[in-house]
Amino acid sequence: MNKTVEIFLRKDLKAKLFECTPQQQHLFKRMYSHQNIELPIEDVVDQMPVNKLDHALTQVENTTRR
Repeated sequence: MNKTVEIFLRKDLKAKLFECTPQQQHLFKRMYSHQNIELPIEDVVDQMPVNKLDHALTQVENTTRR
């Protein structure tokens, strides 16, 4: 993936996660950082593999559209 695109996706994902409730953020952490759910949400996004970003962003967009 293009590095600029990756940076944009991570930034957008973080912004959209801040629109989520604490419970929704916790679920996101369980899905993408199940071994360390105590990490701040920003760190979870920063540590995510690139191949998970697109799906994660789609999930968060679907959650925040409600």
